[in-house]
Amino acid sequence: MRRREFIALMGASVTWPFAALAQEPGRVYRLGGVSSSPTNAPQFAAMFDALRRLGFITGQNLTVDWRSYGPRIELIPEFTAELVKSRLDVILVNGDAAIRAAQQATTTIPILGITDDMVGQGLVDSLARPGGNTTGTSIFATELDGKRQEILIEAVPELHRLAILADKSTGSREFVALQDAARARGVELLIHQIASAEEITAAIDSAKASGAAALNVLSSPFLYGNRQIIMQRVAALRLPAIYQFPEEAEEGGFVAYGPRLIQVFRELVAEQLVKLLRGVKPADIPIEQPTKF
Repeated sequence: MRRREFIALMGASVTWPFAALAQEPGRVYRLGGVSSSPTNAPQFAAMFDALRRLGFITGQNLTVDWRSYGPRIELIPEFTAELVKSRLDVILVNGDAAIRAAQQATTTIPILGITDDMVGQGLVDSLARPGGNTTGTSIFATELDGKRQEILIEAVPELHRLAILADKSTGSREFVALQDAARARGVELLIHQIASAEEITAAIDSAKASGAAALNVLSSPFLYGNRQIIMQRVAALRLPAIYQFPEEAEEGGFVAYGPRLIQVFRELVAEQLVKLLRGVKPADIPIEQPTKF
């Protein structure tokens, strides 16, 4: 590298953190959030830690109005509508349902969304130019559902029947792709869709009774929020299952494959959130995607 290029690169790396800290003196920023997880969940703790290092400190110049719906996804529209009535600088939402609810509730408050496929689900116009008042992070979850299926087939010897656990929002197009991939490996695929936490145990029991020897838990904020119910039931039935985030395997799941959730929120989501809080328009912030799985 030439000396001039090296100096320019070093100058950018040194000045960027100081620029990120340049909040308006005396101003208190307001962040609203709708998620299946509370603010003390590991991924959000990592995000708030990153915000703190970048000058946005909860209780000082940052206030947080958070709504955690847990297993009750029917509360999303109500919680989103409540937040929009507040004078917020940014609304942080994860999952298709919450992002759509926020978009229906406001066209002016910046929305930062985290979900499987921001473009594929029609939540933004494109990766480079999101458009409207929404930007965020696509975590490749839907693409990785197929990869996870391949891993599970390899991990369970002589697997002939495989079950899928999905929420009702999963599109039929994804099921077709998974069916075709399983058929090519000589595996029969059983699909179990659920709409509430109360249906989880019965769906897993049905999969086991139908002869499934493994379970692919598809990407979903709803299923992630209910992962402990899933893990406990598959453990009781001795049914190996694969999950979307490494943290889930570390919590007791059989195996997982995907981006590390904590890193996504610490490195990608926090950076986008800082830009929005500092006044950058959502349409000017490209959609981020993880690169390490």
